[in-house]
Amino acid sequence: MKNIYLDLFLTFARIGGLTFGGGYAMLPMLQSEVVEKRGWATEDELADYYAIGQCTPGIIAVNTATFIGHKQKGILGGIIATLGVVAPSLVIITIIAAFLQNFADYAVVKNAFAGVRVCVCVLVLNAIRKLWKKSIMDTFCLIIFLAAVLVSIIFDISPIWIVLGAGVLSVVYCAVRRAVKK
Repeated sequence: MKNIYLDLFLTFARIGGLTFGGGYAMLPMLQSEVVEKRGWATEDELADYYAIGQCTPGIIAVNTATFIGHKQKGILGGIIATLGVVAPSLVIITIIAAFLQNFADYAVVKNAFAGVRVCVCVLVLNAIRKLWKKSIMDTFCLIIFLAAVLVSIIFDISPIWIVLGAGVLSVVYCAVRRAVKK
């Protein structure tokens, strides 16, 4: 019999160890591993977990792993998935901290980090493309998207307020639409 706890740990350890750039860069791998391969969440659930993870304190990837682990096996599942996603970072950071100061000024190291940053941008754009297909369902969603982009560019405002504002606008919009239909 398959051990779900081990599967949760190893899956999230792989996600945590093979994605660079934080929560946004993890989204394509989360989509592949959690939705497509294992069926632990639907695309809509993953988008919801991701949105909630962005609004709550902490790292998006950790929060998302916790939600998915909890959905699968309760509190212990949440803890195991969380440990899985953070374990590779702890190991990698410890190793880097031990050696990086000795090599940080080398051109090859600087160039390697520049290349990694460029790849992270591509991963984020891929995640945006996938989210776009699922999230922009009508003109109102497009308006919310454009408003969120403009607010985030023009104002120095926390993403939490943007997400909350979009949620409130959507609730009000749906309530008004229902009232008009009656």
